[in-house]
Amino acid sequence: MPYTGKVVAGGPADVHELTDLMISKAAVGPLENNAYLLRCRATGEQLLIDAADEPDTLLNLVGGDGLAAGVVTTHRHGDHWQALDAVVRATGARTHAGRHDAEGIPVPTDVLLDDGDTVTVGRVALTARHLRGHTPGSVALVYDDPHGHPHVFTGDCLFPGGVGNTRGDAEAFAALLHDVETKLFGELPDETWVYPGHGADTTLGAERPHLPEWRERGW
Repeated sequence: MPYTGKVVAGGPADVHELTDLMISKAAVGPLENNAYLLRCRATGEQLLIDAADEPDTLLNLVGGDGLAAGVVTTHRHGDHWQALDAVVRATGARTHAGRHDAEGIPVPTDVLLDDGDTVTVGRVALTARHLRGHTPGSVALVYDDPHGHPHVFTGDCLFPGGVGNTRGDAEAFAALLHDVETKLFGELPDETWVYPGHGADTTLGAERPHLPEWRERGW
């Protein structure tokens, strides 16, 4: 079946098969957080993005091959790391998080990510982009697929219909919109597939026309 990106907690994962990378998307926990397992097709190495909840579900998704490339936590909010300790204990995975959010994550961070840093999974490289506003140190991961369009894992910084919640803080909203506009919309094409921290996927092209609307409404 073709990939849709529509998943529900307790349901099966949906798998996006790319030439060099397999992306398995699963929803976990009461807030229907998305967790993404990336698997290099050449080496079998795997990387988990957001060990959000339900460690047994995530470990079943990982299977027996482990997480040699580790776990990336997109930001410090608790609903994105509830299963992190259990997953790390079970797999020995190295942990990655944005430098300015690591102190808010109770599991120690092995690799502090700055804007432009590279995260590898087997022969596949992803670029970390630091996005301020939803939290001080949120990171998105960009995979610029050499065989097609880019793919970006945005945590809670970009969703269908808007940027992440900045809790009425006008300065935080301005920072988040600026970073999303310049580092994602300003550098990536409309075909870029967006994998958010909750809910359905989208593309930059579907969201780009609404940027003035988001700026006007302030959220």
